[in-house]
Amino acid sequence: MTDDRGALRADCARCTGLCCVALPFTASADFAVDKAAGEPCRNLLADFGCGIHAELRDRGYPGCTVFDCFGAGQQTSAHTFAGRDWRREPGIAREMFDVFGVLRQLHELRWYVAEALAREVAAPVHEDLRADRAELARLADAGPDELRSVDVPAVRARIDQRLTRVSELVRSSVPGRRRDHRGADLIGARLRGADLRGARLRGAYLIAADLRGADLGAADLIGADLRDADLRGADLAESLFLTQPQVAAAKGDAATRIPAALDRPAHWTA
Repeated sequence: MTDDRGALRADCARCTGLCCVALPFTASADFAVDKAAGEPCRNLLADFGCGIHAELRDRGYPGCTVFDCFGAGQQTSAHTFAGRDWRREPGIAREMFDVFGVLRQLHELRWYVAEALAREVAAPVHEDLRADRAELARLADAGPDELRSVDVPAVRARIDQRLTRVSELVRSSVPGRRRDHRGADLIGARLRGADLRGARLRGAYLIAADLRGADLGAADLIGADLRDADLRGADLAESLFLTQPQVAAAKGDAATRIPAALDRPAHWTA
């Protein structure tokens, strides 16, 4: 089964800095300043590059290093609007920002569907997933008007039924007791060395949790909040529905195992 997640990666060189203008910032540990939606970041350059890209974490913008648009930025800029941009044409700014928001969510769903199709154990759901993949691709190629009218919650709910079934199939392949921590408050939890194979951790709050050396093989991590979670030495190589933003928000090291489709964050320790 072909894994097409490679096409769902951000290519900032083909984007018009959409995440740096369309999204709001709130002064916090993640962002050094407040910024309203639609207001360009003070660090955005004329060529849509970032003036402090190599120093984002040191300058108080770690939130920028965590964000990932799943390729929605270049899709909006280069495809949907065919190279036009909000700076030269302020009249299309609101439309571009709306489309970017929709595409970001559709592309995230495309990522999950692609991963599900790459799981052989999920074969009973593959036919439906292939139909979902085709529909998501059609929507992503649509024009601005159709994209702005997409009922994203309805699309997400329909596809989530399939992803839930995939989760059940993948996790059931793990022998023994499988923990159910869906939506659980595990903030700061001491889970060092824990056996979390096949665990259901959908939407769990794992902020600053100690997961050093934990085994999360086949654990469902869709929507789990891993901000500042300590993943040093943890095994997430076969975890389910893990994304780049989740990995980037956590702490890891050279011993942390992550899925092959993801990149090891530059800020992780050697």
